[in-house]
Amino acid sequence: MFMTLGDETGQVNVILWVALVEQFRKEALGAALLAVYGVWQTDGKVRHLIARKLVDRTELLGALPTTAREFC
Repeated sequence: MFMTLGDETGQVNVILWVALVEQFRKEALGAALLAVYGVWQTDGKVRHLIARKLVDRTELLGALPTTAREFC
């Protein structure tokens, strides 16, 4: 399984092996905010993160500070 994570700095492809998805199924499919621990793999400008552990951090969403940004 592949997952793409992105923010204002760019995107990264996360590789999730079948055994990992089975172990962390709830987190992989249900987390609104997901922490991914793993090993970086790069080939030129292409970046991959081979996931080793997934952690649901959804409970932190209400506590994260946010600021308004104007793009005009």
